[in-house]
Amino acid sequence: MASPSVNMGLWFYAEMGRAMKTTVDVSDDLYRRAKAEAALQGRKLKDLVEEGLRLVLETPRQTDRRQSLAGLMKCARGAVDSGVPDLASNPEYLTGFGHDARRHR
Repeated sequence: MASPSVNMGLWFYAEMGRAMKTTVDVSDDLYRRAKAEAALQGRKLKDLVEEGLRLVLETPRQTDRRQSLAGLMKCARGAVDSGVPDLASNPEYLTGFGHDARRHR
C-alpha cells in the first residue's frame, strides 16, 4: 500500500529571474527528512530541493549498457605476474606445433 503524500509547494527560480512555482507530491517520510536536513543546515527546504535537482541534472548519465569483458579487464591487463614465462617463447613447447593442422581441416 502506498504511503500518503504531502503536497509541497516549491518556488524555483529560472535563469531569466522569473519565479516558477510547482507542486510536488512526496511521501510524508521523505518530506520530514528533507525538512529536518534543511533545518540542520540552516537552509530553506526549497533551496535543498533545488540543489538536489541541480545535482541530478548536472551529473553525467550512466548508460544501462553492460560493459564488455574486455572493457572490465582493461585495467587488469598485465597486472598479474605468475612467474611463468610466456610458453610461446620456449622452443620445447613449440616442437611439432602445426604438424597436424592439415588433418583437422
